[in-house]
Amino acid sequence: MRNRLKVLRAERDWSQAELGGHLGVSRQAVNAIETGKYDPSLPLAFRIARLFDRPIEEIFDDSEQGDG
Repeated sequence: MRNRLKVLRAERDWSQAELGGHLGVSRQAVNAIETGKYDPSLPLAFRIARLFDRPIEEIFDDSEQGDG
């Protein structure tokens, strides 16, 4: 799943560790989400969306997954 997490994090000048601290996850988890190696759980996706004050769909894009 593609996402804009790295861009949003950079806009706030946060390191991966700082973002992880805000979200209650490790720096490694942030890195894995940013690089598309890990899709966040729904509760974590909601925390990310609330932190950046954006809808989930504006941060995460699953359109490349296909519908069938």
